[in-house]
Amino acid sequence: MAFHEVRFPEAIGRRARGGPERRVQVVALASGREERNASWADSRRRYDVSYGIRRADDLAAVVAFWEARGGRLHGFRFRDWADYKSCPPSQTPAATDQPLGTGDGATTVFQLAKVYASGAQSWSRAIRKPVADTVTVALDGTPQTSGWTVDATTGLMTFAAPPAPGAVLTAGFAFDVPVRFEAETLDVTLDIERLGSIDSIPLLELRL
Repeated sequence: MAFHEVRFPEAIGRRARGGPERRVQVVALASGREERNASWADSRRRYDVSYGIRRADDLAAVVAFWEARGGRLHGFRFRDWADYKSCPPSQTPAATDQPLGTGDGATTVFQLAKVYASGAQSWSRAIRKPVADTVTVALDGTPQTSGWTVDATTGLMTFAAPPAPGAVLTAGFAFDVPVRFEAETLDVTLDIERLGSIDSIPLLELRL
């Protein structure tokens, strides 16, 4: 198996349904209280892209994409239009959007991440599939136009020289979600007008 650095057709994916899931075990006690335990440290996303098929050409594009990926065999990129930027949906990514780390005078490689915060709690999501030409970086709030590179296949950012101790690193970017097809078959239905439809095309996020 491999990961194909190609994005699912955006026009079809724009109408997808889905979002994050978390696996939590809930045990109801005799007293009516509950004990809850998180089985996963991180959330995982699921989508259904069948809602984006509006024309026969859309159907043909999905079938071709599915065949080229070998069905469930190879992963690929998917744009989650509800969450694909380091900033709020109405804004444009900026170099100060997300914390990247703090310089220690030795470390040169940092992982892109997006922090989801509510109240005093937060969760940091590693970003493995950034869109390369959208990534910007800042040191102590000052944008850096050189001295760094980003690997769009891993989300790792490498600095030519270690950032100074205490330097605050931030980044802005757009990103894709690494996914694979979850179904082993595509159940295609042809109606009278021969437009065609597929009842469900589930995608499952990959942990890379």
